[in-house]
Amino acid sequence: MKLAAAAYPLDYLPDWNAYAAKLSDWVARAASDGADLLVFPEYGAMELASLGGAGVAADLEAALHEVMAHMPRVMALHQDLAARHGVHILGASGPAMADAPRPVNRAILYGPSGLIGYQDKQIMTRFEREEWDIAPGDGLQVFDTPLGRLGVIICYDAEFPLLARALVEGGAEILLAPSATEALAGYSRVKVGAMARALENQCVVAHAPTVGPAPWCPAVDMNTGAAAIYAPPDLGFPETGILAQTALNTPGWAMAEVSLDAISRVRRDGAVFNHAHWSEQEIRLKTPVTQRPAP
Repeated sequence: MKLAAAAYPLDYLPDWNAYAAKLSDWVARAASDGADLLVFPEYGAMELASLGGAGVAADLEAALHEVMAHMPRVMALHQDLAARHGVHILGASGPAMADAPRPVNRAILYGPSGLIGYQDKQIMTRFEREEWDIAPGDGLQVFDTPLGRLGVIICYDAEFPLLARALVEGGAEILLAPSATEALAGYSRVKVGAMARALENQCVVAHAPTVGPAPWCPAVDMNTGAAAIYAPPDLGFPETGILAQTALNTPGWAMAEVSLDAISRVRRDGAVFNHAHWSEQEIRLKTPVTQRPAP
């Protein structure tokens, strides 16, 4: 199959039709290039806050509720595009109300036959905790699709190895890592995390970030990143571990052919067996040796 990760810019939208046209164009371009699975970034849905006007988009709390108000139409549009083009789409994440009293950060997965499910972000960044009051999700799940078993690690979640490992032990072969990072350092942290998850689990990771400025929405006003598809730098994969990558801060799709057989092969015959040797990490810390002063 062909996997596509978006480096996606946020636009100030004059109306709903502008959003529908933009998303339709992005999906159509990826599908025309043969993409089977499309990954949009974290908080890409925040551009919908502009539909409430400048004042709403500029207010952290009001922006959340404006975006949530449009989600029924957003979901219907994604389902229509997935069916029309015969593709799977991980939609750009955005706020959603779950069992928590505050919104979670939710990415929804769609297939040609309709809605498949959703994944909420598990671990909140300082901004999400201290300024935006976004609630954590209540667990992870693996999506069993015709393209393979998929797991989603949203942005900061990609920096925590045990989350990805839980998905892989649940059967995930491909991990999807949508992100939104303000600075180059933040993007680099997610990139390093995503590449490490590909290495230690001997799997493929698709990293889809937001890119460019959106000064009208302080929650996502600056965005730095490059879309990429990572693999273990081992048998059957590039020595760099990079299957595809866009230029920094340049909108567009990173696309690569991905084979589940290649993932199975590297886990079975690779130069190293990170996936199989995971359990050997049991820590056996010896009693510290205290250095005594010389007599």
